[in-house]
Amino acid sequence: MRIRSIVFASIALASTARAQPSPLLERREVRADGHPLTVWSKRPPVPARGAVLLLHGRTWSARPNFDLQLPGKPVSLMDALVSRGYAVYALDQRGYGGTPRDATGWLTPDRAERDVAIVLDWIGTRESRPLRPRLIALLGYSRGAMTAMLAAERHPEKMDALILYGFPYDAASPHASPAEPAAPPRTRTTLVAAGEDFITPQATLPGLKEAYVRAAVAADSIRADWRQENQFDALDSRAVRTPTLLISGERDPYANAANLSAFFPRIGSADRWWVTLPGVDHVAHLEAQDAFVNAVVAFLERRLTLPKR
Repeated sequence: MRIRSIVFASIALASTARAQPSPLLERREVRADGHPLTVWSKRPPVPARGAVLLLHGRTWSARPNFDLQLPGKPVSLMDALVSRGYAVYALDQRGYGGTPRDATGWLTPDRAERDVAIVLDWIGTRESRPLRPRLIALLGYSRGAMTAMLAAERHPEKMDALILYGFPYDAASPHASPAEPAAPPRTRTTLVAAGEDFITPQATLPGLKEAYVRAAVAADSIRADWRQENQFDALDSRAVRTPTLLISGERDPYANAANLSAFFPRIGSADRWWVTLPGVDHVAHLEAQDAFVNAVVAFLERRLTLPKR
């Protein structure tokens, strides 16, 4: 059997032209066990080639990460994917952006994973009218990549492709279970924290970091609170049977190359790619967006040519 596995040390592909105006942003509400989840969406004017659900990381919600607007500069990842023919959805998890906390005030990995599964079902139903896309992909960023991997392990039937971006998990270092406070701390976020991932000035467009910082703190002025994070210890790369793209910036301090080298060959799907984007860090989707989108779309387009599992 031929193993479909491609590892890239780096990638530098042609720029994506995006001359058209920004597509319409829609805000939708999806109920997850009675709790309202905010899902942002954009779509192309023609039938979509597929649908992509974007899942943000630990601190900042969907719109600062995936629909950042910088006058004169196309930096919205949602817009970039729409320009390539994909319907794009971005979930605000509980306690982030447009989604309120639930009655507990906390978010756990298992709860986050169940919410993702519910949203994937909703996307599948919505995209079936009038024409179901040929592919549904889940892209998780940073902590969101860990939640996305949990969803892929437990609900492989809900997605056709998995993208783990800025993946920070180290299987050799299980999560500790420290004593948790009785009530969520609800710590206020800061401008400094919002800009801490931009560690490669030469890769950052003028005004990009400042725009991100403003948008992040405006959307998430209070830090969301997680507990029972040891639930992430259920992550098992061997249980991932979905075609998987592992992508990160060369200088990303969270996606440690040594850890990924051990993780990548153990992914249960033989259909796996690993892409490293040179010269960028944990915000590679903003610093090298054309290369990032080209890598993601190349991976998704190949899924479209393969028979359904």
